[in-house]
Amino acid sequence: MPAINRRQLLLGSLSLPLLALPSAGWAQVQTPRVSFESLLRPTVHSGNERWELTRRMSHYGVPGVAVAVLRDGRTVSLKGYGSRLAGHDFPIGPDTLFSVGSVSKVATAALCLKLVALGKLDLDQGVDHWLRRWRLPQGLEGDTSDVSLRMLLSHTAGFNVHGFKDVEPSEPLPSLVQTLNGVLPALNKPLQRIDRAGSRSRYSGGGYMVAQAVIEDAMGQAFDALARRYLFAPLGMGRSRFDAAPSAATADIAHAHDGSGKPVALPRGWQSFPELAPSGLWTSARDLARLVEALCASYRKSGGFLPQALAIDMMTAVSPGTFGLGPRLAGEGSARIFHHAGANDSYKAYIEGNLDSGDGLVIVANGVNGDVLGDEIRNAVSDSLEWPGDWSVKISPVAAADLLDEFVGAYKRRADQSPELMGILDTSFDIQDLTVLHTPDGLELQAKGKRRPLKPVSSNRFVAPDSYIPAGTLQIAFNRGAVRGVKSLTIVAGGGVLVFDKQPVEGQESD
Repeated sequence: MPAINRRQLLLGSLSLPLLALPSAGWAQVQTPRVSFESLLRPTVHSGNERWELTRRMSHYGVPGVAVAVLRDGRTVSLKGYGSRLAGHDFPIGPDTLFSVGSVSKVATAALCLKLVALGKLDLDQGVDHWLRRWRLPQGLEGDTSDVSLRMLLSHTAGFNVHGFKDVEPSEPLPSLVQTLNGVLPALNKPLQRIDRAGSRSRYSGGGYMVAQAVIEDAMGQAFDALARRYLFAPLGMGRSRFDAAPSAATADIAHAHDGSGKPVALPRGWQSFPELAPSGLWTSARDLARLVEALCASYRKSGGFLPQALAIDMMTAVSPGTFGLGPRLAGEGSARIFHHAGANDSYKAYIEGNLDSGDGLVIVANGVNGDVLGDEIRNAVSDSLEWPGDWSVKISPVAAADLLDEFVGAYKRRADQSPELMGILDTSFDIQDLTVLHTPDGLELQAKGKRRPLKPVSSNRFVAPDSYIPAGTLQIAFNRGAVRGVKSLTIVAGGGVLVFDKQPVEGQESD
């Protein structure tokens, strides 16, 4: 929990008159009592930052944002800010279409689990049983072990291809099989098995392309048609579609913008995303809120969109990672959440649902920096509603100046660490060597030629403010033993722990 007076923030936000709020493209669904627009702050903070949403949109060059807030499983606030196209009065509304990047994976997983519930698919059968147009490649040393949908949805199937490049409007689109084989016009490498199935957690959009092939081949229909029948229609997600390239005539659609807020992907105004299951969903804040509502309800009680037992399975982490079947998972007890971010080049999105309370959040934006803005919005909503388990970090005003020199040196990643303990850091923090430097401004962390400032949290624990690990910031703890001196450091983020051993200085004997 951040070290701020949340009750004062909440009472202060409730006292704001509705007319004083930044102008919105659409008013609240039910109540003006969810007011966060003047409470934006960074995740790594001093406790004093408070910013206005519209000013931060301008600061980051994000022309349009839509935000939905859920309380107790119901959407209570739904607002749009700014414009669909910079320089024009095209207000963002509750049904404005946005590309949502990897949030698509949660919708894909929900569709897949609905088909499992109907007996049309099985989570644990080898997927070669359904595949018709493409076959799984052999893995390392001729490995032909089964790959299941459970593995594909939880990123434990062992595949490469983390994500995919956006396709400009004038460029040709690959077929699903061309994408899987990594041949033109696909822009990715061929899909390969680089880990033994089930052994490691490695984020793979390519694995979700296999899931799409399974769903289409098993059902004999196109992916979007299946999503409309089994997911969008039942949940009332009337504007949603899996569409590689919405036509230029599409109404109420957010245009793409670069980091300075200038329109890109011209003349149409948005890129193409042919990899439908991992990143091809176009949807609105209203529709995404309905998806979050449905998943929360299915988990919390019977009779929902998914059978409760299957929803609980969806929201249970698959070791050695932190993913369930689709969503990322974080927190404990009353702070237990599912969440996922999406990041295509010009569009950013975020969804979150609290599995205990049913509270939740949806953020969609049409600018390159929408993810950083989204973090600040999430922090503001969390503060306003006093959400438990906030993963913010407050910088300590007291630096351990007399200890800093002990922390300086070269560190090497310890071999043979447990994938279960490393968690998300196993493959997402793919670094073998670190250097810690002491500069006039404090400590800096150097890795792969890049230097990042470290800010103190306590006497031996620091945070990298500009680092991003889902559901947490990158924190570094220097381990001092009973005999004074630092022997190692521990990287902690997203529930994972990774140890680096300090290397002896040349010409100096190690203990």
